[in-house]
Amino acid sequence: MREFSSAAVRNGRKVGLVPTMGSIHEGHLSVVRETSAHADVCVASIFVNPLQFSAGEDYGGYKRDEEGDVEKLSTTGIDAVFLPSADEIYPPGFQTSVEASELQKFLCGASRPGHFKGVATVVMKLFNIVSPDVAGFGEKDFQQLAIIKRVVRDLHLDVHIIAVPTVREPSGLAMSSRNEYLSEQERETAVAIPRVLFKMKRLFESGMRESAEILKDGGRFLAGEGIVEVDYLEICDPETLIPVEKASEGSLAAIAARVGKARLIDSIRF
Repeated sequence: MREFSSAAVRNGRKVGLVPTMGSIHEGHLSVVRETSAHADVCVASIFVNPLQFSAGEDYGGYKRDEEGDVEKLSTTGIDAVFLPSADEIYPPGFQTSVEASELQKFLCGASRPGHFKGVATVVMKLFNIVSPDVAGFGEKDFQQLAIIKRVVRDLHLDVHIIAVPTVREPSGLAMSSRNEYLSEQERETAVAIPRVLFKMKRLFESGMRESAEILKDGGRFLAGEGIVEVDYLEICDPETLIPVEKASEGSLAAIAARVGKARLIDSIRF
């Protein structure tokens, strides 16, 4: 992989990278297409990263279909797909990690200790291997995006991060590999997740500013729609991810909730 990337650089070509964990869907493909538009050569990586799975999460059961994923990626005109093994990424004796200590305290990080340390570490390793000029990430995983941006700034990395808007199913549900866990009935229930975010945005646009009031209304809506396992429903600052008392233009509304076996996340900006 390094030789492929180095050859591109020697030829004066700009390299783009899209890190993924496979289970490729249209959301990933949109990130690849957008990243490719900013690069001469685009690489997608597929690596199910064990470091970002907490105890009891679905690492062993995470869907793996490298052949199918590569076929989907090939429809975008991708130049290369990097498929490293766990031993290649984490050789024996591996003990170095990267983390954004403050940003990982909030939202998903509050209930998934170590998750974002695993994310930041593997992304930095991929950056070191591929040496991209640009790298694309989806806005659906907003906290991940914020953390990668912070690490790039803090470590003075010469990588431009491209944020790609969330791709949604016709129902409004954000595309996610974990949507495959949903039954037809659960999928109908899960539509309440994006609906509550857009409802909260409408409340803000109507003049409501107190986060507590907006969140109270959102919580009632979720309960009425059968969403009872809510990890968090927050309105926060998009840079620090700290919850805010008063919503303002650009505030982030974010949710994580369980529907059946699937833990789903989503977010929008006011």
